[in-house]
Amino acid sequence: MQTGRIRIGELPAYQALPSAGSPFPIVLVVQEIFGINDYIERTCRSLADIGYYAIAPELYFRQGDPAKFEDYREIIRQIVSKVPDQQVMADLDAAVDHAITSGVGDPARIGITGFCWGGRITWLYAAHSARLKASVAWYGRLAGDADPLHPRHPVDLAGQFQCPVLGLYGGKDEGIPIATVERMREAILQARQNCEIVVYPEAGHAFHADYRPSYNQAAAGDGWRRMLQWFRQYGVA
Repeated sequence: MQTGRIRIGELPAYQALPSAGSPFPIVLVVQEIFGINDYIERTCRSLADIGYYAIAPELYFRQGDPAKFEDYREIIRQIVSKVPDQQVMADLDAAVDHAITSGVGDPARIGITGFCWGGRITWLYAAHSARLKASVAWYGRLAGDADPLHPRHPVDLAGQFQCPVLGLYGGKDEGIPIATVERMREAILQARQNCEIVVYPEAGHAFHADYRPSYNQAAAGDGWRRMLQWFRQYGVA
């Protein structure tokens, strides 16, 4: 396996890929609010271990370094709230371009998965990019107030997804009420989108993050299995 930090122009990123056998299916891995930490790097390596080219760009490096803050609320206030959605979409496009032009990524097999903050971004990118084959969003925020940097949320884009999206949510997530999840489910049903939402009744937020107290082994394992099946089903394998 090949792993390490790279730069895509000015954009820092972490990548992991098999050492031989290219071109590989590409999976964009979108960070939590905590940035590209050990957890995200391990997630990339887990994907590379089964044959994917996993690439995780640092999507708010221009706004600041989340590792400098101990309180997650300060990360949100001082960094995340200042990151424009349009900038994130462009950086993800750049990561895809790099994966393809490097010669090791397969342009016909591109997927995305993201966690927490990255879960919301995963939904947005599914509406943005026609190159995606499949998307898997882990407990990403679905609705909220609009502002100039974040003009639309996933529920506002329910009729615009350009690939099948799987959403994985916790029934005990205090930040994403079940009523909001059901609102999203109804919106994609009305839009006749090829999307699916799975709710784990006993899981809270960040149930896949094995370094946090929120980790739920059963939900994390089932979600990972469903993600890989989703990718296989829709051509990212």
